[in-house]
Amino acid sequence: MITSRFTIQRLISQLLLATGLLLCFASSAQNSSAIENTATNPSAELKNQVNTKYPKVKFVTSQGEILLELYPDKAPKTVANFLQYVKEKHYEGTIFHRVINDFMIQGGGFDTKFTERKTRPPVMHEGRQALSQGGPRNTVGTIAMARTGDPQSATAQFFINVKDNLNLDPVIIPPGDPVPSIEFNGRIYKNIARAQLEQAPQLYGYTVFGKVIAGMDTVEKIKLLPTGSGGPFATDVPKTMVIIQSATIVQ
Repeated sequence: MITSRFTIQRLISQLLLATGLLLCFASSAQNSSAIENTATNPSAELKNQVNTKYPKVKFVTSQGEILLELYPDKAPKTVANFLQYVKEKHYEGTIFHRVINDFMIQGGGFDTKFTERKTRPPVMHEGRQALSQGGPRNTVGTIAMARTGDPQSATAQFFINVKDNLNLDPVIIPPGDPVPSIEFNGRIYKNIARAQLEQAPQLYGYTVFGKVIAGMDTVEKIKLLPTGSGGPFATDVPKTMVIIQSATIVQ
């Protein structure tokens, strides 16, 4: 049984090792992000995917097309934030600047000259809310917001999971104060002050707000691209630049 603040903070810090790959690479306060799944031709599949309840966004990239379905009933502020960037054409001309096979592909923040795009203020973290309402986890094909170590720092960048990254999921805090029992990082902890758990940034995880419904073949192409250094980044930049040529809301 672990009850001390020091011990729980030391233990939950392990999660930073798992999530650190999604932290911001820019020297500014802008957020980093990851993206996976893409599409070669989701337009042909669109007729079979129409659901007016869930907005859909199509990325046309230099490697193919990606069709995303978003879940405003699970993460309303996150979806609204993402759609506003689409409407403002923020993503057009940006690149997938980080590609890590067996993890994720990330984009939406830098242009072809590795200049970071300006963003609006951060969107509120909705990860726990979304997951507790039955939203998807960080599994293959889902899209989530990237951020820095501050849970409330997500702006425009996103990532698509190319494998099941359940270690990136928010940790749902059970009822009670102190919390009688909570599982974290494969271990059970008992009688932890609720405020201590609610304020621990490592337990927030990453907000999943949609999934790829067409174009996974494009995602597969992107994740397999050779990578190296590029711009300000020492690693994980595709040697063949992957450009988001357009991002549109589709009906």
